[in-house]
Amino acid sequence: MFESEVPMEHLEEAIAALQEKFRADDHAFNLEKLAGGYQFLTKPAYQSSISILQKHQSQKRLSTAQLETLSIIAYKQPVTKSEIEQIRGVNCDYSVQKLLEKSLVAIKGKSEGIGRPILYGTSPKFMEYFGINDLSELPQPKDFKPEENEIGNQTD
Repeated sequence: MFESEVPMEHLEEAIAALQEKFRADDHAFNLEKLAGGYQFLTKPAYQSSISILQKHQSQKRLSTAQLETLSIIAYKQPVTKSEIEQIRGVNCDYSVQKLLEKSLVAIKGKSEGIGRPILYGTSPKFMEYFGINDLSELPQPKDFKPEENEIGNQTD
């Protein structure tokens, strides 16, 4: 069809103009940068009203096992199921399956190791779910208090 080069600065100016327009109080949503792109998101003041109007299936909270599995995948990706199980110390079939169903995790290929196991990594929906644009925005161990980052220490 119509193929033309649009200078990046024109796109950035247009996005900035849209963001400014939707910041006004007469709009119930903002244009926000998220997961490497832009999305219209409900302003916090309108969130409860709009969620009542929406009659879609709500996302259930992630279980502790799913959160643990997801965090291992996010920080170690691409990672195999056996590597996840080695870190967690328990079988993670169910958690990985649920994370795949929720599209928070994606299959990234196959390992070159024995049996060529499947490699897992995070998906774009993971970025949306946690409100980040890049994996570099994940908290790093240095961001945690020492007591949150240590295992096996007793406190009296």
